Amino acid sequence: MRILIAGASGFLGTALSRRAEADGHTVVRLRRGAPGAAGTTWDPRAGVLDPAALAGVEAIINLAGESIAGGRWSAARKRRIHDSRCRGTDLLARAAAAQRDTVRVLINASAVGIYGDRGDAVLTEADATGTGFLAEVGVAWEAATTPASAAGIRVVLPRFGILLDPSGGMLRQLHTPFRWGLGARLGDGTQWMSWLALEDAVNLVFQALDDATLAGPLNAVSPEPVQNAEFTAALGAALGRPAPWCAPAPILRLALGEMAEELLLASQRCAPARLIATGFAFIHPSLGPALATMYDRSSPAPHGPGAP
Repeated sequence: MRILIAGASGFLGTALSRRAEADGHTVVRLRRGAPGAAGTTWDPRAGVLDPAALAGVEAIINLAGESIAGGRWSAARKRRIHDSRCRGTDLLARAAAAQRDTVRVLINASAVGIYGDRGDAVLTEADATGTGFLAEVGVAWEAATTPASAAGIRVVLPRFGILLDPSGGMLRQLHTPFRWGLGARLGDGTQWMSWLALEDAVNLVFQALDDATLAGPLNAVSPEPVQNAEFTAALGAALGRPAPWCAPAPILRLALGEMAEELLLASQRCAPARLIATGFAFIHPSLGPALATMYDRSSPAPHGPGAP
């Protein structure tokens, strides 16, 4: 296939692009730039997309959006987080609708933050969305795909949990503090974390490309979510370092404000009900073995006190 990827230079986008090209597909990487610049460009804020971007494209994967984890959420930053997702998605969905004769599927990233803070409740795709900033963004983000689905294009909305791989994302950020013995649970550590190994995320996206029965929301998470205290202990064990500390919730709220409440302390215990129904085979269903495999494979250089 000829696959257009928005966000191809990111953590998941890089892995998807590599896999697609290894499988013999042609990848069109959509990058930000002024109209007329070299390459295939777009400017979601201005509503501009290179007319040549979708030529011959059969599938679109949209992963674009400003990071939600880069510091406190000012009003301006919240607008950028929202607009970078919703405007870009609307632009791609409308472009896909105009190319409905060739574009067969739009896979548009979403996130488990759409469920809000739900405590111990087990959440499937049949459950209602929640409240809060991330939930509001998620609802608007998914709704922005409507022009494509209205045109008869199959739209898949993988609601990603925390993607795990030492090459990037959260594990890359946590590597140094944990190797220095500074790993800490967040708050009381009882909040649920829905996660997914990067390898499984890539396989999931390619199943969604191929399986014509898949459409709509899809919880892109492992079947075994964990509480934050368990995650902290498992990562410390995988790196051979104890993680006995606690980052108190009041301190996190003071330092990071709303971001701490929704991103670090909120609880989403999601189940991949629709994936399981398709027979999807998880390579890494359990956190402890997944981390052990990842770090054995990546063999990170030792750092910190007591490193051999």
